[in-house]
Amino acid sequence: MTEVIEVTPQEAGVRRLPGDGWLALVGGGEFTFEETLDADSAWLEKTPPGPIGFVPAASGSVDYGSHFTDYMAEVFDREVVILPIYRARDARRAKNLERIEECAAVYLGGGVTDHLLDAVADSPAAEALVAKLAAGGVVVAIAAAAQAVGVAAKSIRVGETLPGLGWLPGGIVEPNFDPGHDRRLRRLLQAPGARWGLGLPAGSCLLLGPAGGPDGTGEVEQVGEIWTLSSPDGELRSLAT
Repeated sequence: MTEVIEVTPQEAGVRRLPGDGWLALVGGGEFTFEETLDADSAWLEKTPPGPIGFVPAASGSVDYGSHFTDYMAEVFDREVVILPIYRARDARRAKNLERIEECAAVYLGGGVTDHLLDAVADSPAAEALVAKLAAGGVVVAIAAAAQAVGVAAKSIRVGETLPGLGWLPGGIVEPNFDPGHDRRLRRLLQAPGARWGLGLPAGSCLLLGPAGGPDGTGEVEQVGEIWTLSSPDGELRSLAT
């Protein structure tokens, strides 16, 4: 058996945009089957009282938001407000920006990374989410949305990569990760600006807490095993917080 080498977040170069809030990256999984129960419990512990805003842009599904609303109410007794951001014009609407500010946390649902980036990248909504992280709020991104927050993301167009939201300076994310099949993570780490990568298996969660320093380092917590790479041909290592 190959020895698993552990590395701290600081050694792995893990960092996020500065701010007083928490950025939670969930690797994937079906909440209806309680596959994300531990991950959701972890970020909700960081979330102050108030509604949770759900952004459906990555999936475009109305049902997804409805099921998530029921799950949060039944399992955690938390209120969910749907933030109807599906297209770029929705990300410019003042009402949606107000809702982002008012929510205790904003949850970016999974789906297709391209769709989320088409709707949110370089928009007032993206600026509002960054402001929430800076001011002490919580932003959660699962699966395709977790990949979107890095400096680059895989496109549904074969062989293409897209610029990400850039909330992880130098970082990229591969959700639903299997350490036995790391080719996609290594390929994405070849994208311009990428210097470190995270492999997030389904059900795992990386919580990046208040980061006040200019280098974007701060508190880090994790749920489940998380993997990291420092170069496309580097050694896959287990993150140890």
